[in-house]
Amino acid sequence: MKKVMASLLTLILAAVLIIPASSAAANGALVGEVQASVSFRDRPSTASTVIKYLKKGSQVAILEEVNSYWYKVQDNSGQIGYVSSSNKYIEIVKNSAGSGNTGSTGTTGNAVIVASVSFRTSPSTEASRIRYLSKGESVTITGQPNSYWYEVKDSRGVKGYVSSRAEYIQISGGVTNPGGGQQGQSAQVEKVITAGMSFLGTPYEFGSDRNTTATFDCSDFVRTAFMAGIGVTLPSDSRQQGSYVKGKGAVKTNWSELKRGDLMFFMSYKGAKASSYAGINKSTATITHVGIYLGDGRILHTYSKESGGVRVNDIAGTHWEHRFLFGGSAL
Repeated sequence: MKKVMASLLTLILAAVLIIPASSAAANGALVGEVQASVSFRDRPSTASTVIKYLKKGSQVAILEEVNSYWYKVQDNSGQIGYVSSSNKYIEIVKNSAGSGNTGSTGTTGNAVIVASVSFRTSPSTEASRIRYLSKGESVTITGQPNSYWYEVKDSRGVKGYVSSRAEYIQISGGVTNPGGGQQGQSAQVEKVITAGMSFLGTPYEFGSDRNTTATFDCSDFVRTAFMAGIGVTLPSDSRQQGSYVKGKGAVKTNWSELKRGDLMFFMSYKGAKASSYAGINKSTATITHVGIYLGDGRILHTYSKESGGVRVNDIAGTHWEHRFLFGGSAL
């Protein structure tokens, strides 16, 4: 009886595992075409056993990109193994929807990959990885399902999802609001603020290093919030940021007219009372501070070591209200 059951189990497993590459592709796998004879191995390592050699022109279902060097694939006999992911040996010819390669290799997209990142089949870290997108690779953003993911198409025409964090992808042109219109801009504002709030308590340092997030001065903090949130690179100092915002269009000199996410620019501290700023021509005053308006009379910024670094302050009735010069959107 045990032998009969074992035989039946073997037959069932064989039936399940032997799925041609064409059927696997129909069920959502990518299809790769072998470009040059390549080793088909039992593990993702050059030290592993070679099962056989796949011939040029043969196709396999790409089940997973194990790492930057190896694909887990299934050949037309249903056998599963591993091959090099180098495009010298294999090229993706169909995406998960079964459509062919668009032939767009080498075209310029509207975003660039700034660090190797997982390219996934759906907007989730639990989703299957199609492959790793490489630093410098151009992609086209085709949608944004939520604040954490972009839907993108790579240069081969394959569609998938990547993290929207600026450390992985940066918008390079052709798209300003992936979500579209005013709704898209509002989504961008929230992403900037979310990124900024994630740095609450980060220590203040005048002239902080623009290449780290260990410390911030005011303009470095604002610049980092925009980079981390939506991949937009603002100028490095507050005066240049002020010019950038003015160049975008109309600015407001009454802070109560600002919208959530607008940048606020201030002159130097001269005292806590309004009278300390009487007679000053604010239209010609020098910008010395910048922050992000949160709405409801609050500002997100950083301004001194003593204040505790990145923090939120009320504006009304404080020296921030008296020092305010102008504000506006950087988007």
